[in-house]
Amino acid sequence: VPTRCRARAAFADARASTARERTRRDETRRTQKRPTMRVLVTGGAGYIGSHTCVRLLDAGYDVVVVDNYDNSCAIALDRVRAIVGDAVSARLSAHEVDCCDADALEEVFATYDGRGGVDAVIHFAGLKAVGESVAKPMRYYSNNITSTLVLCDVMARHGCKKIIFSSSATVYGEPATVPCTEDFPTAALNPYGRTKLFIEHILTDLYKSDQAWDVAILRYFNPVGAHASGTLGEDPKGIPNNLMPFVQQVAVGRRPELSVFGTDYPTQDGTGRRDYIHVVDLADGHVAAVKKLTDSVSKAGLITVNLGTGKSTSVLELVAAFEKASGKTIPMKMVDRRPGDAAEVYAKTDKAFDVLGWRAERTIEDCCIDQWKWASTNPYGYAGKEDAE
Repeated sequence: VPTRCRARAAFADARASTARERTRRDETRRTQKRPTMRVLVTGGAGYIGSHTCVRLLDAGYDVVVVDNYDNSCAIALDRVRAIVGDAVSARLSAHEVDCCDADALEEVFATYDGRGGVDAVIHFAGLKAVGESVAKPMRYYSNNITSTLVLCDVMARHGCKKIIFSSSATVYGEPATVPCTEDFPTAALNPYGRTKLFIEHILTDLYKSDQAWDVAILRYFNPVGAHASGTLGEDPKGIPNNLMPFVQQVAVGRRPELSVFGTDYPTQDGTGRRDYIHVVDLADGHVAAVKKLTDSVSKAGLITVNLGTGKSTSVLELVAAFEKASGKTIPMKMVDRRPGDAAEVYAKTDKAFDVLGWRAERTIEDCCIDQWKWASTNPYGYAGKEDAE
């Protein structure tokens, strides 16, 4: 009996020692600086993608950009390299590839298989003009959905099952109340918005079928602003899709006036109100999502969060803030409402803070100051006046 007791005691000591060692290893993983991770960014030369590349590089990640430059510009990546400096820019590589091209995308992933592979993907790539999507719906369905299916297939073949998807508040359609919470009914009103919503469903079904995946769906509201250096910003090709680029183009003399759609909404000044988020805050939200999905201690699973400021700004308030930042007067023409425009839309952002530890920090004044710095030094975008016209 004493021998049996000694054996039990020895077993208990061994088990306690194993538990202590496991705790020590877990604590070491939490406190040690982890090796450099590699994030592949589709559409990384675009407006939000390029700013996210800067913040990823600042945070210590290696970045691989995949972009076909359909609605972006390779010059943006040169600006990213200049912002982060020579030493850091060595961790940025770029491939001119269409995400619908499975063979080309396969080659990109294979390039890094012998160098640690790709740890996570941020998927920005896609066509994004609401008006064009109405006129050319098949192009939008074919491009946006096919590229996502091809991307996920290639990722799985290379053992990368962590994806952050660039979704949009357009999936809420015309919300009956505000602020918008993540459990609101979804009802996209145009082909562009429907592609975002369909891709959300695709990624949700993918996760449910194989929970080895980690998926973050980020629904963001109205990105504005630019990098504080004034060298990186939004450069829409053709007619802008959003308010701030129109304001900017009027300020630099590219357009004679700003059309304000609707002045009889039930808001304080009669104009529509939206949640405008600084693009750098938005980029930081994506970095926070990468950290969440690559956390070695806890599994992320499937996450859907709003990225916004949690408050709204009217059209006239935004114009006034931009006039103050730029010292320019913005001529305006008041016109009728556009069909489908809601009076006010803004995000509830509690979940983003609870899940990602992220919240927007910059004000609408910060947005306008940085937007004007970009516009005044790059009035015709990256390519210059001749190409812009």
